[in-house]
Amino acid sequence: METIDHETRATDDDHEALRVWLRLLTCTNIVESRLRTWLRTSYDSTLPRFDLMAQLDRHPDGLKMRELSRRLMVTGGNVTGLTDKLVEEGLVERRDDPRDRRAYTVHLTPEGKRLFRKMAGAHEQWVIDLFAGLDHGEKMQMLELLNRLKRHLGQMENGGNA
Repeated sequence: METIDHETRATDDDHEALRVWLRLLTCTNIVESRLRTWLRTSYDSTLPRFDLMAQLDRHPDGLKMRELSRRLMVTGGNVTGLTDKLVEEGLVERRDDPRDRRAYTVHLTPEGKRLFRKMAGAHEQWVIDLFAGLDHGEKMQMLELLNRLKRHLGQMENGGNA
């Protein structure tokens, strides 16, 4: 049975750049789908919850909601809904910001830190397993190629040619 994914849109006649893009998109979607499934089945969690907790773990002094929204690249409403649920579960807490009485920062609770570290260890192993089909040199080559692409895209964004 043929697998239907983004790559099935491409033909050999399509430009190589389009075929590369569809391959990247397909691989990204496969990896993300597996991670979502494993987070759901192993921790009854979601990727957005994991990502929010990861941001808070990296910032032990907490983050304001606006900064969380910017870092997660989602709307403030999405962050508020996620945060409310995590507060309800005792995994994060809101604290008044001593520098701005109108604002608060969001922090992982001790229970949130414990759970996140457990999930992060499993997440890392899942990613390692997903990329086990490539040897060290191939992964390093892929990193370098993607780095070059990222630099090029950044230059285009900053006024370079399209």
